[in-house]
Amino acid sequence: MASISKKQGESVDKWSFKEYIITIPHGVYERDIKMWVIYGLASAAFAAFATILDKTAVNALDPNYATAFRYSTVAVMSWVIVFGNNTPSQVNHLNAQGWNLQLLAGVLTALSCLAYYKALSLADVSKVLPINRMSLIITILLANILLREIITAKTLLGGALIMLGTFFLVV
Repeated sequence: MASISKKQGESVDKWSFKEYIITIPHGVYERDIKMWVIYGLASAAFAAFATILDKTAVNALDPNYATAFRYSTVAVMSWVIVFGNNTPSQVNHLNAQGWNLQLLAGVLTALSCLAYYKALSLADVSKVLPINRMSLIITILLANILLREIITAKTLLGGALIMLGTFFLVV
């Protein structure tokens, strides 16, 4: 049976579970899975289902309308979560640069989604999605250039395999 335990010496935020480890017994061994892995897997599963629904939507709707509808839904759900967690006061902690960066990120997300929906309206999901996920490679490069994150040999190999896999899936 799985159990959840708090890491030693860390304070616990009432609304954040990142301080916890889920311990899953496996035979005589136990394996610790950090919460970001669980959230990452949940995100991947939700995104997969959303992609199938997206393809269905762009077959019935204009891609721009489908994008607007989807992101309106995301906005409403996001605000419900913010107010449900009683965290609207955190908005006071964001300075002008933070607001500008969030605004720019929102514009870039909207442009990405518009291009994604247009691509889905023109081709199969199995062709569009691998190309869309090339954003991982671009993100790793940008993180190195802009955030000074280190690109290891393992990261380079993983990135090369992703690009090779994308090539095989698309061509």
